Amino acid sequence: MTVLRCGDLPSEALMEILSGYGIRREQVAPGAAIPGSYWGEPEAGLMADRLFLRDDTPVHSALHEACHLICMTPDRRAALQGDAGGDYQEESGVCYLQIVLSDSIPGLGRDRMFQDMDEWGYSFRLGSSSEWFRRDADDARAWLVYQGLLDGSGRPTWRMRAPEAWRAIEATGEPSR
Repeated sequence: MTVLRCGDLPSEALMEILSGYGIRREQVAPGAAIPGSYWGEPEAGLMADRLFLRDDTPVHSALHEACHLICMTPDRRAALQGDAGGDYQEESGVCYLQIVLSDSIPGLGRDRMFQDMDEWGYSFRLGSSSEWFRRDADDARAWLVYQGLLDGSGRPTWRMRAPEAWRAIEATGEPSR
């Protein structure tokens, strides 16, 4: 089975959820270079708040890179030119969030996301993305909750990661010292 491509979905399906985060889609012409693509074409590219896609870009790639935008700090996001960077916890959070958000996209869903992630070659200790998500991703989920990106029930909050000082104010009502 081949991975689901952005051109296989209705054009608004992916962006309906991502535009709520303030992510802008930049459609790239067929065969043209994808700006900010870390892995090379046809993988999605990132620059600041923009997600670059072609119709042949895998949906898992588009959603993964969009989740990098959601999970990174605002200062890193503003300077972003292709390499999302981040640490292990953030990368795990990105993978977890892309699976959660896949359920909000008609024609996708987590089972297809698991399949496409595995086919592409995402690597997890338990051997598959579905086993990782179900049995070994508590730390990723906790990180997303701590960052305010998922609520306590594991549902998206539809917010981007805030600066550390904002999270302290939100949690305590007082600025951090």
